[in-house]
Parts: sequence; C-alpha cells; structure tokens
Amino acid sequence: MRKEVKDTVVVELGQKLKEFSHFYLVDVEGLNAADTSNLRRKCFKNDVKMVVVKNTLLRKAFEASDIDYEPLYAALKGSTAMLFCNTANVPAKLLKEYKDNKKEVPALKAAYAEESIFVGADKLAELCAIKSKNELIADVVALLQSPIKNVVSGLNAGGKIHGLLDAIAERNQ
Repeated sequence: MRKEVKDTVVVELGQKLKEFSHFYLVDVEGLNAADTSNLRRKCFKNDVKMVVVKNTLLRKAFEASDIDYEPLYAALKGSTAMLFCNTANVPAKLLKEYKDNKKEVPALKAAYAEESIFVGADKLAELCAIKSKNELIADVVALLQSPIKNVVSGLNAGGKIHGLLDAIAERNQ
C-alpha cells in the first residue's frame, strides 16, 4: 500500500472516530466470506458501520486523535474490525447474539462507549447493560408518571378517598 493511500485511510478513520460517539474493536479472524457478509448485513440493519482495518493504521488514527486511546493499543492484534455506532449497546447485543449461539468469532477485543474504555471479551455483559438515550428517557418518564398514576387511580376510586380521609381525620383526633 502506498504512503498516500495509508495517509488517506488514517484521515478517514480519524473522521469516523469524530463522527461516531462509540466504537467496538472486534476479532474477525476465522470468519469466512458468508459469515462476514452475514455480520455486515446485521450491522447494517442495526445502524452499525463495520470497517475492517489494519492495526497499524488504526493506531496512527488513535495517536492523531484528541482522545487518549492508549489502553486500546494492546487489543490491536490479529484481524480487527471496527463497529461504529451512535447507540452504545447495539454492537454489544449483536456480539452477544453470536456468543449465545456458541460461536467464538466475532469476539469483542475492546470498546469505547460512553466516554469509557472497555478492554477484553469479559466486558461484553457490561456493555450490553448500558442503556441507550431513548431507554433512559423512557425510564425517567416512567418514574415521573408513577406518582401521577397513583393520584389519578385514587381519584378514580371515588368513595374510597372519602373513607380514607375520614380514617386519617379520626387518627389525628
């Protein structure tokens, strides 16, 4: 590969690191063409961009970045694919699906999610547990609605509230 092409690849990887807020480093060594195509298809359906990279060029892109990716350098061995996404847990769930089917490849090497670095395949469960922005919003809305639902159900009970208020009044006397 010529130096100009290498420089272009490093710049493109740097742009992807800025464009996407999360990425995973995945070991794809041993995947045949059909399995690789299937993985790419699943990534596409889940809004995950998969790019197979040369480790040396990826390291140069990391070094050129404003963020310190040094803990990820140890994971840059063997055949590496990067899964770029804007929802932190989507690639983790995709990889867990492969693991649940007793497949060793693709396997998680490392990840950068929610401004944290995760190194090692044992971090997959942790990454799956990260909630997306939409899931967090749904949790907050549910928490906010809970007291309101209690008041509304109490008001709908009608006579029960009158009896409850009488019981409280008697207790205070």
